[in-house]
Amino acid sequence: MPNRIAFLLVPFLCFSSAFADGERDNNPEVVRRIPKAGVPVPEERANSLRAGLSELQGKIAQVQKVGDANAKALLPDVMIFERAVRVALDYDEFFSPKDIDKADALLVEGSARADQLLAGEPEWPNQSGLIVRGYVSRIDHTVQPYGLVVPKTYAFNHSVPTRCDLWFHGRGETLSEVNFIWDRMKNPGRYTPEHTIMLHPYGRYSNAFKFAGEVDVLEALEDAQKRYRIDEDRISVRGFSMGGAACWQFAVHYPDRWFAANPGAGFSETPQFLDFFQKETLNPTPWEKQLWNLYDCDKYAANLAHCPTIAYSGENDIQKQAADVMEAALKEHGIRLRHIIGAGMGHKIDDVSKRTIEKVMTTLADREHTSFPRNLRFQTHTLKYNRMYWLTVDALDDHWKPASIHLQPRFDESDSSKFDMRCSVDNISAFTVDFPAGTFSDDPEEDPDFPLPVALWLEVGNGKPNERILGEGPFSDGSARLQVHRSDDGKWCAGPPDDSLRKRHNLQGPIDDAFMDSFVFVRPTGKAANEAAGKWAEAELERAIEHWRRHFRGDARVVDDTDVTDELIESANLVLWGDPSSNSVMAKVADKLPVKWTDKQIVVGQKTYDAGHHAPILIYPNPLNQNRYVVFNSSFTFRDYAYLNNARQVPMLPDWAVVDLRTPPGNVWPGKVVAADFFDEQWQLKK
Repeated sequence: MPNRIAFLLVPFLCFSSAFADGERDNNPEVVRRIPKAGVPVPEERANSLRAGLSELQGKIAQVQKVGDANAKALLPDVMIFERAVRVALDYDEFFSPKDIDKADALLVEGSARADQLLAGEPEWPNQSGLIVRGYVSRIDHTVQPYGLVVPKTYAFNHSVPTRCDLWFHGRGETLSEVNFIWDRMKNPGRYTPEHTIMLHPYGRYSNAFKFAGEVDVLEALEDAQKRYRIDEDRISVRGFSMGGAACWQFAVHYPDRWFAANPGAGFSETPQFLDFFQKETLNPTPWEKQLWNLYDCDKYAANLAHCPTIAYSGENDIQKQAADVMEAALKEHGIRLRHIIGAGMGHKIDDVSKRTIEKVMTTLADREHTSFPRNLRFQTHTLKYNRMYWLTVDALDDHWKPASIHLQPRFDESDSSKFDMRCSVDNISAFTVDFPAGTFSDDPEEDPDFPLPVALWLEVGNGKPNERILGEGPFSDGSARLQVHRSDDGKWCAGPPDDSLRKRHNLQGPIDDAFMDSFVFVRPTGKAANEAAGKWAEAELERAIEHWRRHFRGDARVVDDTDVTDELIESANLVLWGDPSSNSVMAKVADKLPVKWTDKQIVVGQKTYDAGHHAPILIYPNPLNQNRYVVFNSSFTFRDYAYLNNARQVPMLPDWAVVDLRTPPGNVWPGKVVAADFFDEQWQLKK
């Protein structure tokens, strides 16, 4: 692969301390609460806030009842103010007396917007400057905020597409909705490029924009694209500190979506960072080491060949480690990282570096974008991240191991009428090449590089003869498609893999993946067969509800097992609590799963565990709707100890586990994990 220069950039906005409290936060037995408890709210102020909330809630109800379609569509822009103040008041999250003053101002703003909707004259959708907006998330149906800086040059009355930079904020343990919205109403941020919309995602608090925080970024961008004319070819990702970590993550996992990435400081992977920054001694389980491959950006470094990246670090900043790790990883793929280093700087960016970075970003934004790179390299470890440009990886040989594909267009020397692609794959068993409309032409004079027909030349590298597979097209719109899979005998064939149960995009696990899409907690109404399992599941459910709100800033939907409808089965991942005796939905699916759970025992292959003091945790395609998951007795799998450092916030359990309930749940594990593993690519127990 030819050498390239990769670019990176730094935005600067950092709440609270840079990352964590260092070695003081290395004892999993002693974990401080995050977020911390708030300050007392005087009774008079609390009553005033309640009165203001009641008034705003009444106006929201009135819009919902009598408002027109446009008013209802804009209602999330009002609801964000109500929810921000309500949760801060209900859950003791005013972290200073000034936060109470901010809440007063937010209620005033929310009420003013509601009045505008009722009058049919909303003003904020057509205003430039600092604007806070909201959307309803598909994950838990809560309203989530995001901030915008709309340039004065943005024309609301004509259709010129506008550049958009996403800015990821730093770690902020007191970054409640009140504080986030207030800051987005007052602070334009470190970067405000000309003729550019700056989008500031909330990311559901302080999780380094991972898991539900990752989905928040994508949902906020999608919402902004509906409301503003954003140029899809000129969207970038930028961030500093924790936001720099997020920038690395989005750059390597979604490289074709950005014209550039600009990370600053932060971390880019888990094990080296925790050793270097946190001085933490790691003793990971085998599945933990494999699951690091979900978010460790150095394992996806080759993808940055398709995302220009310019990184920044302060010369004396310990978090320079993040870019150093990526620089070494990129070098292995023949890519030289463009790494701007602020002379004498600690954890901040200097003006000289800022000017250099902005000049590079402007140049990259103005260059012509291509949706069809002629030499595509793609790297992944999971079907969660399975596409780039015109390539989609449909199946892997083995999840969480390195998988790569290299596609090179070429002419067939023996037949000049054919367009071939040289292909090499590793740990991939099915993929699709889907060229968009306008890619090909049947007129050699118009487009001599792409004659008919399309064929793909596979070089599978496993000692078997190379095989040619003919694709479909080009069609009359200039599109073409080729879908291939490897059969059981090792031969590559045209067409998709068989439709049997298998791991596929957004249905590949691990347990945490269930909480990156619509989910509902299903509470048991019956009696558990074993008291220990029943009490444990009840406590874990209550903890899951609390911690979903605290750390992903949502309200988990909870229904009784007797109230699960066909609509819920169709639309949501079902997180089932209890056991097959207490939860009627669990009883319907339990005998259809590889892990068997009866009143007496849990059977995993050849091993059995006493159900009197053990319980299984697992994720599996829902037998009632195999396009969704069922989960047994688990929310997201990292616990209190991981809250102390964002690099620890990675999946802690694979696809299934058996927990010995005689060890109480703690700050790391939900009990003593006596067995755990991944299901294979057909969702069966591994041999």
